[in-house]
Amino acid sequence: MSKRIVVVPDLQIPYHDRKVLKTFIDFIGDYQPSEVVMIGDVLDFPQPSRWNKDTRGEFEGSIYKDVEVAKRDLFGPLRDAYDGPVGFHEGNHDERPRVYLDKYAPALSGTDSFDMASLCDFDQYGIKTLPEFHDVAPGWVSTHGHKGGIRINQIAGNTAMGAARKFGTSVVMGHTHRLGIISHTSGYAGKVTSTLTGFEVGNMMDMTKAGYLKGGTANWQRGFGILEVDGKTVSPIAVPIIGRSFRVDGFTWRF
Repeated sequence: MSKRIVVVPDLQIPYHDRKVLKTFIDFIGDYQPSEVVMIGDVLDFPQPSRWNKDTRGEFEGSIYKDVEVAKRDLFGPLRDAYDGPVGFHEGNHDERPRVYLDKYAPALSGTDSFDMASLCDFDQYGIKTLPEFHDVAPGWVSTHGHKGGIRINQIAGNTAMGAARKFGTSVVMGHTHRLGIISHTSGYAGKVTSTLTGFEVGNMMDMTKAGYLKGGTANWQRGFGILEVDGKTVSPIAVPIIGRSFRVDGFTWRF
């Protein structure tokens, strides 16, 4: 039985591109995949975090306001368009409020109040929290990418390829904000004994909103991922967002 799994990349809400995300959700409504997997860092949670500790930024903004934006722009519209299974990997940004509280206000920690599932009402939206390493397809593991000793590489796909070699299985991941697929084949005497693939699924950010880039442009690529699964055969598809459109199966979605 064949399946199509759409992998939602890093969004970093409120630094997301609203037009891109809206069109992407329209695509999911049209495409109706077998599953949707959010690869993590759905929210950025710029405050509070270790990056702005002891600065004015530590006391600016609101995690609750950012969560409402995520509900308005992502969770609600996604469920209006699609009623299939949705899984969620917690990214290093998603966990910021809980980690901050545990570290700097431990007397107030110890509950699940700052877990993404609680903050974002996953029960209301029918979203399942996935383990750090999830068996997403035969021979494939999905993960955000900040756990497991994965080393970051500046070449798109290389970080996931390194993770695949480390884990001994193909890997689809986010975290790097890069879009790329790299494979490595091993064998002897002309015989293939294994092929591992690393797949990084990009981002849907608006870099002009990310003040921490200080006016620069990062080596990031906008796009998302699809895994086509037919039995034990898994085909990774990287979908780049070029200009104001993207294409899947010969059809174009524009924003």
